[in-house]
Amino acid sequence: MTAVALHGVGKTYGEKGTFAALRDVDLDIEAGEYLVITGRSGCGKTTLLNLASGLATPTSGRVSVDGSDLWAMSDEERSNLRNRTMGFVFQFPSLMPGLTLEQNVTLPLEFSREEHPDAGERARELLELVGLGHRAGALPRELSAGQQQRVVIARALVNRPTLLLADEPSSDLDEETEGEIMEIFGRVHEQGLTIMMVTHARNLISYGTRHLEMADGTVVA
Repeated sequence: MTAVALHGVGKTYGEKGTFAALRDVDLDIEAGEYLVITGRSGCGKTTLLNLASGLATPTSGRVSVDGSDLWAMSDEERSNLRNRTMGFVFQFPSLMPGLTLEQNVTLPLEFSREEHPDAGERARELLELVGLGHRAGALPRELSAGQQQRVVIARALVNRPTLLLADEPSSDLDEETEGEIMEIFGRVHEQGLTIMMVTHARNLISYGTRHLEMADGTVVA
């Protein structure tokens, strides 16, 4: 089953589309894959991720998630699909400073139309998964950068997504902490989660099941 499909996808910026961030990309990502996307800064990696998640509008081509064309949907339908099926881990943690770790993890559920009576239990379970079960009541400022990123991973998983999108999730971390984050990614992938991870670190390629190299807005290998 195809989780994400991009067919003839391009993205341009600037007056009259003078800058091509992505050019005519064809890519099918199967459910259960762990795709690692590498390339130099400015090559289109993050643009690809944003298009795959519906956070950016393609200038050309078609983007589908679970067989549904993202841009045939209304804004509300697209947002609901994202909230229901996707989790996001970005380069910087962006946790809410005044909320506890447990409250930060449950935050995405506030935007769901469904009731979540087990939200607290789910948050504590995920904090346990990332090694912070004992810090559920702590505030983000009491944690290291690596610990904060673990909370972000827990938050990304709280809605039980089928697709995890990660943009440079370990670039601000030391080597040991990077390894710990990648170990968590490996565990959730083994449970069946599809992962798309953008990174400039070639040493992380081996963690994935598939590797994509980008340059100048297109796939080169």
